[in-house]
Amino acid sequence: MSISPDFPAETPIHELEARGFRIGEKGTHSSRTIMLEELRLLLAECPPNATREDYAAAIIDRNCLGKRTESVRRSSNQRLGELYSLHTSVALFSVFRELWYFDTSGRPLLALLLALARDPLLRFSATSVLRLRPGEEFTRPPMDQALRDAVGERMNDNIRAKVMRNAASSWTQAGHLEGRVRKIRHRVAPTPFATAYALFLGYAAGLRGTKLFSTPWMRVLDANYHQHLGLAAEAHRIGLLDLRQAGGVVDISFRHFSEYIQTNGYGKN
Repeated sequence: MSISPDFPAETPIHELEARGFRIGEKGTHSSRTIMLEELRLLLAECPPNATREDYAAAIIDRNCLGKRTESVRRSSNQRLGELYSLHTSVALFSVFRELWYFDTSGRPLLALLLALARDPLLRFSATSVLRLRPGEEFTRPPMDQALRDAVGERMNDNIRAKVMRNAASSWTQAGHLEGRVRKIRHRVAPTPFATAYALFLGYAAGLRGTKLFSTPWMRVLDANYHQHLGLAAEAHRIGLLDLRQAGGVVDISFRHFSEYIQTNGYGKN
């Protein structure tokens, strides 16, 4: 099953949504970026077992993000929840949160990967960035066309322009683009943790075997198939996933994260 060209999956939509994926045509990038610095501050403020209410209290009551007004704090709480869930009962966030603390250098990629799973508008923007070769300049027309193709006339020119600005900023925060006004494609350096999470996202979407290496999340890592295998082998070595290779057949599973991908009890989206 392919829900849309940007989202390969072999799992019913209701299960995908329960695991933390967001499907459709609406997304947070109509108003915000991936908010990487705010996410860093929030996760530094709250312990790993924090509840959704704890995250809200940290943002709104204790103002851990340093926002000037209560309305901005409340909006930030809503947008971060849209982008990352912030529910420990949601598989995608629970695994993300566990990996976040072990992979300081890979945090921008981890944040981008989860945001791509939860924000359709950001997913629609991906091809226009990832198709660029390192050193090429990013221009808006391909992203504009991708958004037009995805949402049709639902989005007016002003909103689409805002989505493009926010998406370009998000890809810059993640490291795929460099520069403020003139943005240049940059190749990122994936970590074994980010690789494990990209593979996990495909696994949670119901994909198996070599299909796991050709998902939109794996393309974000800027690596070829053999590099992916090497990073997956390192992830296996440090206990993030189980990897078996024999006669050209690749099998990946996630015993360490099995509790997060059961068929019941996913909690809220």
